[in-house]
Amino acid sequence: MELRQLAYFVAVVEEASFTRAAERMHVAQPGISAQIRQLEREFGHQLLDRSGRTVRVTEMGAAVLPHARAALRAVEGAKLAVDELAGLVRGHVAVGMVTSHNVDIPTLLARFNNDYPAVQITLVEANSGKLVDDLRGGRLDVAIVGLAAELPGLDLHVLSDERLVAAVGRDDPLAKAKRIPLADLRDRSLICLPDGTGIRAILENACAAAGFRPRVAFEAGTPPVLAELAARGLGIAILPESLVRNRPDLRPIVVTGADLRGRLAWAWRADGPLSPAAKAFVAHLRR
Repeated sequence: MELRQLAYFVAVVEEASFTRAAERMHVAQPGISAQIRQLEREFGHQLLDRSGRTVRVTEMGAAVLPHARAALRAVEGAKLAVDELAGLVRGHVAVGMVTSHNVDIPTLLARFNNDYPAVQITLVEANSGKLVDDLRGGRLDVAIVGLAAELPGLDLHVLSDERLVAAVGRDDPLAKAKRIPLADLRDRSLICLPDGTGIRAILENACAAAGFRPRVAFEAGTPPVLAELAARGLGIAILPESLVRNRPDLRPIVVTGADLRGRLAWAWRADGPLSPAAKAFVAHLRR
């Protein structure tokens, strides 16, 4: 029995899929399948039920699972102890980020690489919902996420916190208004980021509290594209105030009746040990 077999088994159980487990472990799917079949031969029992659309753990597999996790934690703990005692920082850091943010990622990574050249870095981009799931699932070490609510189990370092406003083109009938009640957005055509993003969640949570569902007519992946759509008269965009005030073709309108604020933060797991490389990265980004 090998540790990698236990790691593959845990990954498949947590992902409920050989394909997703292979992506998570950065190996080919046939390799994972072969190693788990070998593990099952060594135990003499089937650990995974492959008959359905998703992979499920069998009764025998459920009995093995906590021991497999404990073995992997023990080995990781030993590695951490040796590395920390030796003062070494090496390994891998998986970093995630939302599509739109105000962090100079290339400079940050270049400086970190200068200090810790032995650490490999993986950089991925996704919406906040996916990034938070990947942090909690151990697929990411640290990520820039949009904050729409409390995030239990994660430590945060807030990067920005600013008001979200309703943005319209300068020729829009609302362009002369300075304020608009949230309730007045009920039947308006809105322009917003897609589901899973922080700004979209903030808007939907506020509208739900006011008793209605926002009518999002246009979606786009980045705030600048939303701004362009609003400037062309296609609806009311929900955007950070600083972005709107920097565009002469848009007019910002304060939304009353709700506390619409967009926040970005670095996030990482609070309920588990970070690797020496991840610890070094967190300390670096705090600086």
